[in-house]
Amino acid sequence: MNDIKTIQNGEKFAHVSVGKINGFEGKQFVKDATGATSCEISFGTLPTNAAVPFFHSHKENEENYVILSGKGKFQVDDTVFDISEGSVIRVATNCDRNLKCTSEEPLTYICIQAKEGSLGNYTAADAEITERENLL
Repeated sequence: MNDIKTIQNGEKFAHVSVGKINGFEGKQFVKDATGATSCEISFGTLPTNAAVPFFHSHKENEENYVILSGKGKFQVDDTVFDISEGSVIRVATNCDRNLKCTSEEPLTYICIQAKEGSLGNYTAADAEITERENLL
């Protein structure tokens, strides 16, 4: 497991790092480090032939898995399908899920967990173009 490094915190933001994603090992949750109030984000890596050691289900939160590298199998209840780099999998509440690495390289992923049905306006509907001096 990597240690989360706090880089900078401001009144309206938190900047943390889990370190290099290539070579990341284990599972790391970041909600507490960032002070997030709308979702939990975690990074995970499974070595060749390893699976998460348990199935799990959520009562209120859906999960979105983004596969960063490797290949594997994903199971939702009794449905099993192949996953690979670039796969994005949404899993609803009240169903079992698990994943396994089937590639020679580790399966590395991000999991974003948020309350199912809570997304209101998003992207342009929730955005407002503002006037500010560009300091970049």
